[in-house]
Amino acid sequence: MDGWFLAELTVNGALTGLLYSLFAIGLVLIYKSSSVPNLAQGALTMVGAYVVIECGRRLGMPLWLAIPAAMVLMFALGLTIERVALRPLAGRPIIMILMMTLGLDIFLRGTTMAIFGGTSRPLGLGVSYDPLFVGPMLISRIHLIGAGVTIAVFLACVFFFRTRIGVRLRAISDDYLASWSVGIPVERGVGLSWALASVAAVAASVIWGEIQGVDQSLSLLLLKGLTVAVLGGLDSLLGAVVAGIILGVLESVGSNFLDPLVGGGSRDLIVAAVLVLTVLLRPHGLFGRHEIERI
Repeated sequence: MDGWFLAELTVNGALTGLLYSLFAIGLVLIYKSSSVPNLAQGALTMVGAYVVIECGRRLGMPLWLAIPAAMVLMFALGLTIERVALRPLAGRPIIMILMMTLGLDIFLRGTTMAIFGGTSRPLGLGVSYDPLFVGPMLISRIHLIGAGVTIAVFLACVFFFRTRIGVRLRAISDDYLASWSVGIPVERGVGLSWALASVAAVAASVIWGEIQGVDQSLSLLLLKGLTVAVLGGLDSLLGAVVAGIILGVLESVGSNFLDPLVGGGSRDLIVAAVLVLTVLLRPHGLFGRHEIERI
């Protein structure tokens, strides 16, 4: 294989992986704040893209204004989901909360399909599809922009978890009862984590909606986002970024070798293999906390 072609696969794979990280950050935000794996993050990303489109079409907002407006609406939706669907399950076994997030995913996807239909819609960010040339390498402009957005969101989240509110959310994740006992409003903290994850979903939906259009397929990003979150460690923001790059490079380079052998479709196979091997060999991920409970 030509060295420049391998470098192109690696660079574009890393950029795509950072877009997976952008999705995974929403998963980490909720888990880091409440220890809840959110299987509805894919549906929230899809809903966020439709909200951006509707703010522009029905309210006549320019895109630069529709995106922050959608973030405000999704922030409110995250608070509502926690209050209506999850707060009544406080103190219940984690499997019940997990099933509730799965039910939310199905409900949001079904509702969105009923309202907007299944036709793919363009987002129209206005980004040129002409690639950037770095030597003989071709780099996607939208992927480069998305990588920059990922880094910005990551840095904002790191700063947030060092604030007083962020420390409280981390305390809630460590121990609900201890947090209650010292006067931390646990319900509000969990609600805030869902609201912030919904805002992060809008950021991911804008980039991915521009790449592949806005339709039900946006919700299917959950598999790759979950793989990145598990590989990096469900409670690690840095892990989400590093794991995204690793998965993107493996997917890009690996599929180039495997597709000619198996006839295509090896990208999903690589993602599934990474997820299974991570769970078997390093279930707490690359940067996640390794906790051992003694009874």
